[in-house]
Amino acid sequence: MIRTSPRSVWAVLADGTRYAEWVVGTASSRPVRGHWPELGSAIGFEVRLGPVSLSNETVVRRCEPGEALELEAKAGPLGTARISIELRPWGDQCLVLVDEHPLRGAGGTLHNVAVEALIQIRHRTMLARLAKICETEAAQAEQRRPLGQVVSPHPDEGGPRA
Repeated sequence: MIRTSPRSVWAVLADGTRYAEWVVGTASSRPVRGHWPELGSAIGFEVRLGPVSLSNETVVRRCEPGEALELEAKAGPLGTARISIELRPWGDQCLVLVDEHPLRGAGGTLHNVAVEALIQIRHRTMLARLAKICETEAAQAEQRRPLGQVVSPHPDEGGPRA
């Protein structure tokens, strides 16, 4: 659960330059094709393991702005994985659901209960990072809001919303 609106969470997900801030194991990210997160767009990312650096890309396979993002992360010889991120309003907060499955390569062959447990630990860390970013930015936006300004609980009915 992230203590801000799905709109605020989507703003972070929709910025391909910020991928490395919340995705565990990613050292840097940059747009390489298209306009992230449009269908078919891609960001390049780098993973560093000590002195070894691996560069790959993540491609958008499905995008429903503000609601869902499905990605195909390429991991070289390990293959590819499907990563689904779904945002659901939960009161005035955001429930984020993440699902990841190998598609091709060694990752699929080696996928088992132990690997799945590691993926779940990675997701918890990733969601904690995403929550920290989104909640910090929402708090900063609230501090910048002029005193006395009314914030609509329904973003489409006027007034800014975090």
